[in-house]
Order: sequence, then structure tokens, then C-alpha cells
Amino acid sequence: MSPTHTRKGGRLYRYYVSQSVIKGGADDCPINRVPAADIERAVIDQLRVLLRSPEIIVATWRAARNENAGITEAEVREAIERLDPLWDELFPVEQARIVQLLVERVDVGIDGVDIRLRTEGLSSLVTELGAIETDSRKAA
Repeated sequence: MSPTHTRKGGRLYRYYVSQSVIKGGADDCPINRVPAADIERAVIDQLRVLLRSPEIIVATWRAARNENAGITEAEVREAIERLDPLWDELFPVEQARIVQLLVERVDVGIDGVDIRLRTEGLSSLVTELGAIETDSRKAA
């Protein structure tokens, strides 16, 4: 699916449309279009759940050790936990950057949404969040 939009009556409508619809061919895809706000909200909600899972925390810690051999699993967990309350305070551009950093692929189907994460993106985010925490302590 690809993002697209249309305007009606001065109002912007954003949505994702399947490639078969874009190409004008026979559409055997059961989901042709999805409102952008709905799918983006579902992705964010699933990201928040996934980021709390022990498997993701351990995978992120392993990836982060490649960049910082001294980082502990607890430090990774704390950095990831800081993202959730911080999320709503971020500008939409920063939220989009983080989603692109974390999400490799989103598959939309009749049964729901499947998200493939980038563990190297999680590692980068943990490093950034660790820097934010360090800067906050210095400022205090």
C-alpha cells in the first residue's frame, strides 16, 4: 500500500491504497483503501505494546551492545519505557521519524495489522533516549 490523499470541500483526506488499485489492474486485494489515521493509530498502538515485550527488549539490548558494549539490559528497558510517556509530547515530524526508524514493514490484512520491526532502529532509539536522559541530568 502507498500513502495518498484527496481534497473535498477544502478538507484533506489521507489514506493508504493498494498497489493494484494504483496500477488500475484487477484488484484481488480484499482491502483496497484504509484511512491513514486508522492504520497509523493501529501501528502506534501495536508499537507501544511490542516495545514492552521482553523479547523486543532483549533483542534491542543485543543490537545495542554492538554500538555500546557496556550497556545493560536494564538501561535498555529504562530507555524504552521512557518513550511511551514522552510520545504525546513529540512533534508529529519527530513521531514520524521514530516510526520510520522502528518499523520495517506494515502488512494490513482482514485479520489485522502485522508490523515488522527494525532492531537496529530500536538500538539507535535507545542510544538517543539515553542521551536525552544524560542531558536532562546535566541540566538539573
